[in-house]
Amino acid sequence: MEEIKRKSWFGRNWPWVLPVGGCLTIIVLFIIGVGAAVFGITKVVSGSEPYEYAYEKAIRNVAVIDVLGTPIEKGFVGSHSSYFTKNGESRVSLTIPINGSLNDAFIYVEGVKEDEEWVYSKLLVDVENDDNDIDLLEGVKF
Repeated sequence: MEEIKRKSWFGRNWPWVLPVGGCLTIIVLFIIGVGAAVFGITKVVSGSEPYEYAYEKAIRNVAVIDVLGTPIEKGFVGSHSSYFTKNGESRVSLTIPINGSLNDAFIYVEGVKEDEEWVYSKLLVDVENDDNDIDLLEGVKF
């Protein structure tokens, strides 16, 4: 009696395992890469001087505290945010979601870094369900 050697599972299934496994590997690596890029960019923007400055101004503003309540917490940096440096000039345009115990809002920041100092052209809090914006630049002298 002759013994028939049976192929291993991989030996029987390699024609579909390799393409499917290869495609899945590429997809997973792509997703990890995109996630790392988004996380890295978010980390850079949320750790920037304009981001921290705007948030600190907002949480110390009496009008913002009255409308939002306390504590005021930061949300995930908005998708309409940008921070770039070109030829030694830095520009920022941020949308920072914040929320308090009474309401939610967005801080809008626009500025340019000139001579190692940020100059802001827009720094306001737009409260949801409220038509009045709170200008955080009011009374600030440049």
